[in-house]
Amino acid sequence: MTHRQDPSKPARVSAAPLEVTATGLGPWPGEDPVEAARIIRGELGSPHLPFLAELPDRGVGSDALGRTASLLVEMAVDVQPYGWRLVDRPGKDFRRAASALSTDINVLADVAGAEDTAAAEIKVQLLGPLSLAAGLHLHNGERSLIDYGARRDVAASLAAGVGSHLSRVSSAVPGARLVVQLDEPDIAAVLAGTIPTSSGYRTLRAVGGQEVTESWRLVIDALRAAGAAEIAVSVPEIEAPFDRILAAGADGIAVPLKALTSRQWEQLAGAVEAGKRLWAGTLDVGTSTLPKVADAVDSVWRPWHQLGLPASSLSTVRITPSAGLAGHTPSTATAALNRLTQVADGLNQRAQG
Repeated sequence: MTHRQDPSKPARVSAAPLEVTATGLGPWPGEDPVEAARIIRGELGSPHLPFLAELPDRGVGSDALGRTASLLVEMAVDVQPYGWRLVDRPGKDFRRAASALSTDINVLADVAGAEDTAAAEIKVQLLGPLSLAAGLHLHNGERSLIDYGARRDVAASLAAGVGSHLSRVSSAVPGARLVVQLDEPDIAAVLAGTIPTSSGYRTLRAVGGQEVTESWRLVIDALRAAGAAEIAVSVPEIEAPFDRILAAGADGIAVPLKALTSRQWEQLAGAVEAGKRLWAGTLDVGTSTLPKVADAVDSVWRPWHQLGLPASSLSTVRITPSAGLAGHTPSTATAALNRLTQVADGLNQRAQG
């Protein structure tokens, strides 16, 4: 977590300069983890944040839900026609997900080990406990989200499983600072009570905000105990519960910028002033062409300046795409990473006046 320099204290000359950095959100096109790792690490060299790619094109078990479910302790899953289901013992789908993740970590170790300079940081992505409960089904076919006990068990099982995962990643990239991105794509619907039941005729009851905070805190505390140096919760901009993310103890908020309201920007400014990181989904990847660097820079700088935030506090920002890049071609995804670093450079120039 980055804090602004106290003006009453002299800056440490030996400290690395604070600056805007770039990272991706995790999903990546194709089926080759070696190619993905080489491209990501090549485009996101220091000071930027490379990440362990998710390759959903490989099929069952390489999607975010199956990948995260493979980490659960004393819970197993398999795939039914309606999706992932909690079962009594691991089946082939569980093993396939676990095997794919192990392969990716081994590839990361090989690629990182062949580099001339050791990686300073590495990021991994996990589906958060609420979206995980929304995606996993009980024996009767209903979503785990329907039942308080099931929601609690899913969160506790995930918290119990993250330690082993981070330990394996840490061994693959020795000495690297571990950063974790908790993805909660369904959180607005979870809080609003608009997740459909398995029949589709009704919706599940809304989960209370306090329970959401406590579930996140449980997983965040476990991640921190396992060695995570920075934890950000990633949410869509619609009805984004920034207050809950901060109350749960996260170090940062990851959110697309395009549709943020003035009130949401004010909330983010408060978080920045409190020393939290903003992972700004600046690069809109939902269009046929990538935004111009100047336009993307302006989408951060303009509200930053209007809110009265000092240019120096831009060092709390990580630039990300608005969404994962799995739906793009490898060349387009690579170009997006390159554009992210250009936007980060542009904001660093603004920060330096």
